[in-house]
Amino acid sequence: MFESKYSKILTVILIIVIVAIVVLLGFLAFDYIKKFNTTKQASDFVETYQGDITIGETNSNQGTEGQENVSLDTTNETSIDTSSSSGTSTKKKYKGFTVVGTMKIPSINLEYPIVEEVSTTALDTALVFLYPSPDNLNLPGNSVIIGHNYRNGVFFSNLKKVTNGTKIYVTDYRGVSLTYEVYNMFVASSKDTSFYKRDTNGLAELTLSTCTDQSNDERTIVFAKQI
Repeated sequence: MFESKYSKILTVILIIVIVAIVVLLGFLAFDYIKKFNTTKQASDFVETYQGDITIGETNSNQGTEGQENVSLDTTNETSIDTSSSSGTSTKKKYKGFTVVGTMKIPSINLEYPIVEEVSTTALDTALVFLYPSPDNLNLPGNSVIIGHNYRNGVFFSNLKKVTNGTKIYVTDYRGVSLTYEVYNMFVASSKDTSFYKRDTNGLAELTLSTCTDQSNDERTIVFAKQI
């Protein structure tokens, strides 16, 4: 009788363990699928992003051979259309949010849109342009971009892994692409914004910010400058 009772207890414990394992595996599978879908959607958007959608006809001020008037920005080797346009440009959307550009950091497999809305929902969706105006992206001065640290590889989770010399590639809504190089990393208080207005010597710079793995009150800060 004792052995029978003991056997039933073991059976119940075994069933509980099996159920717990199944639930855990289901949770891990759900988390993996969610992560995969998030990164895949973002990556697909980034790979096809070339800037604004132009609506309406363009007055291209064409020359005698009918070519558009285009100049070359020798700093970043990107062709910039200098012709006048009678059309209007509309920034593209990503999951309902207005995109001002995209960012790639190949060394940590990061590819995400940068949106201009600053809100909790926007932060749950993509990287967010925080300071100053979103139109400042890729222009001289410091652009502050923030992202969640989900501690699972999504968004800025792996920002702590970049090092001095890491390359960052940003394409803005104008279609201009710049390459930046990381030159400084440190941890700061979430309330410290003293470095937002730093002198960039006429270059475009980035400040990337996310929570540390240890605390939501501390930020991993990365400085990168145009090269």
